[in-house]
Amino acid sequence: MIGPRRAGKTYYFFQIKNMLKNPLYLNFEDSRLRNIDYKEIRDVIRLYIEEYGEAPKELLFDEIQNIDGWDIAIRELYDIKKYKIFITGSSSKMLSKEITTKLRGRTLSYTLLPFSFREFLKIKNIKIEHLSKDDETLIKNALNEYINYGGFPDVVMNQEKDKILAEYTDLILFKDFIERHEIKNIQLARYIQESILQNFSKEITSNSLFNKARSSGIKVSNNTIYDYLEKLNDTVIFFFVDRYSERAHERTSWPKKVYLADTGLSKVFRFGDDTSKLIENVVFLELIRKKNKDLFDIYYLSNSSGEIDFVLKRGSNIFSLIQVAYEMNEENKKREIKPLLLAADRFKCKDLTIITWDEENMIKEDDKIIKLIPLWKWLLNPQ
Repeated sequence: MIGPRRAGKTYYFFQIKNMLKNPLYLNFEDSRLRNIDYKEIRDVIRLYIEEYGEAPKELLFDEIQNIDGWDIAIRELYDIKKYKIFITGSSSKMLSKEITTKLRGRTLSYTLLPFSFREFLKIKNIKIEHLSKDDETLIKNALNEYINYGGFPDVVMNQEKDKILAEYTDLILFKDFIERHEIKNIQLARYIQESILQNFSKEITSNSLFNKARSSGIKVSNNTIYDYLEKLNDTVIFFFVDRYSERAHERTSWPKKVYLADTGLSKVFRFGDDTSKLIENVVFLELIRKKNKDLFDIYYLSNSSGEIDFVLKRGSNIFSLIQVAYEMNEENKKREIKPLLLAADRFKCKDLTIITWDEENMIKEDDKIIKLIPLWKWLLNPQ
């Protein structure tokens, strides 16, 4: 189970633990375990046996990325075939194909993010079934709070939202970025983090960050920028989405679009009206949640014909194209629809969607149908 800090991984772990008969739980954020060697994990299990007179049946290891060589220990414990093993971490490396290979494919991975909008409404005791028009208005009011402050549990359930979010951005910078990766140039680290938090839902390049850093008087090389971006990606706070291409090397190269694991993280650095960007980011996060159940890849498309925000691909088949626009008007209608129609022909894709704030409609162009869906409806029933 992989997810950002403060998203609720440990709480969920305790829920699992309470359903198990004989679990051993270790939190590697605990200072007493921070310097443990992966070879000593077996010694801890033996201490458990010595204390309780029997071996645990389940092993729950929280924030295991803090232990160098953790994957070796997990593979060895798995090969013994005595335990069910649950692990959490706030490192994207835990999702890598390399780890899956080392664990011989015997894993089920799940990305745990802060509250979804459906969960947010449940916390707020707002009903989502048999809705009247007044109920829909209440839901849209709640959605406005959700896209602005996000879904971190502590933020949702407390009044001092801005203060908590400011503390989170500092905590992530120092614990998951600077401390974990032993970053030397703290000024540059803070600059890159702030730049991304201000430019979420946008296309970025390492070169643009390099040029802006140099113009701000920060001494840096392009290789350092690229290295820091890779390490920021490891925090599971930032998601870098590849631009779609049939050529693998073009998909993995820059530029990329960047999204946040929670829209509230941008609150401290937000300027002006970022509603459209916030909506797009919220849609991306819901796609990540959907991806947990229905495996597919997420890309964006950008070429001379325009941009498509989300290109969803399963195997060799592109099965859905999604645009996000706060509203549809004469000014942006052509800009949003034309790329969809061209891509629909190119990929033979019939599922075309534009997610708006509150507009619901069907647009017929040639032999194609484009669905306009209000954001709140799509979040509660994503298709």
